[in-house]
Amino acid sequence: MTTAARVAGVGTLVVVLAAGGYAAADAYDVVPGIVTLAPPVPDPLPFPTAPGAVEPTAVPRAVGDLDPQVPLPAPDQVQALVDALVADPRLGPSVGVTVVDQLTGEVLAGSTPQVGRVPASTAKVLTGVAALTALDPDATLATRVVRVDDGTIALVGGGDMMLAAGAGDPAATYGRAGMADLAARTAASLALQGVTSVRLVVDDALFTGPAVSPTWDPANVGEGFVAPVTALAVDVGRLREGEYAPRSADPSLQAAKVFAERLSEVGVTVEGTPVRGAAGDGAELARVESAPVVDVVHYFLETSDNSITEVVSRLVALDAGLPPSFDGGTQAVLRQVATLGVDVSGARLADASGLGDGSSLSPALLADVVRLTTDPAHPALRDVAVGMPVGGLTGTLADRFTSSGARGLVRAKTGSLPHVTSLAGTVLDSQRRQLVFAVMADQTPDGGQWAPRQAIDGFVASLAGCGCR
Repeated sequence: MTTAARVAGVGTLVVVLAAGGYAAADAYDVVPGIVTLAPPVPDPLPFPTAPGAVEPTAVPRAVGDLDPQVPLPAPDQVQALVDALVADPRLGPSVGVTVVDQLTGEVLAGSTPQVGRVPASTAKVLTGVAALTALDPDATLATRVVRVDDGTIALVGGGDMMLAAGAGDPAATYGRAGMADLAARTAASLALQGVTSVRLVVDDALFTGPAVSPTWDPANVGEGFVAPVTALAVDVGRLREGEYAPRSADPSLQAAKVFAERLSEVGVTVEGTPVRGAAGDGAELARVESAPVVDVVHYFLETSDNSITEVVSRLVALDAGLPPSFDGGTQAVLRQVATLGVDVSGARLADASGLGDGSSLSPALLADVVRLTTDPAHPALRDVAVGMPVGGLTGTLADRFTSSGARGLVRAKTGSLPHVTSLAGTVLDSQRRQLVFAVMADQTPDGGQWAPRQAIDGFVASLAGCGCR
């Protein structure tokens, strides 16, 4: 054997022995590899089951469906109650009433139910119905800050007039979005760009037309019953605390001034005084979002807030391609209600809130709209039905029916103007038959709301206690 052959043979033997040694080491898990003499890993145990765990069952309903077998109230007895109400001197000479069975739509009693009368805030039911059928109930309204140029930012209104002056409350409807949060987010974006000083403009061009309706009594703004309707506001334009505090003549500029103050508190200097200006299509720096539309509708139905109702009507107008103004809002509301099969041919709305002079709705129309909100075929409208105040418990009915057997059984929208008192909603009678009613009195005597409300509340309480068989 040659020397070269011996060297090759020895080399091969070394490789074989080395490989055999590595395989042995691998088998005993001394070195990494796929060979092992260890016992196989057992299958994992099944996922533990909690002792006594069972599949969840349906949550029982607190209140069952209304029984269609319950007999209807006797129409003649209900009519006697209506006749007594119409003759009550506390309501004056112009009274319209209708009482309808909720399940069947049968008219049980009435007095001039087709005659149009001043609705006052019962008109808000139409705005709520229009909003929750035309708009996405989960949609929110954004208040944004965008970059206009190197030294200017714009505060852009998206329809939220319930902005908080400070931090927003994520659990609230009123004040869900806050100026302090918007300022902090804006400052953080500006800091990334090395900016600490800006000019501020406010862009509230989302809405058009006058901010104050020509049909409103001018004193209503100063007395706090309504604010000029703009695309953004802090605390619905209030100049101090209080439900009926005076409102700013320009809620948008007032909001911009509050925002400037919040910016200064987080280290951003605002040069000069905020003014109106166009945001253009600059990059967004920050935003905050309002409560969902459905919560906003609940809010204005429960509190009868005129300004927020007008805002929502403008959103309905935008969705319909109409001008987001008083005229566009009322047109859009009536058109949308008509699409649901309600005859609105004789209806007139001077505004969407019922505050203005010139609106006319009939008790029959109001009852039709209220009944629609209880119809299972229109589940989106249930939020209008449950958003209305409950007698003796919530909203504008919290201080009514408090000592009545109808407490908790009445859910209705109130309406009050000088010499106008109205109420439209539902009530359960003593047999748990649900009745829809609308009462409208638009020539009530001097002396304010107390006496006509007592007359109407007594009538509704009589419906609630009526066996009427």
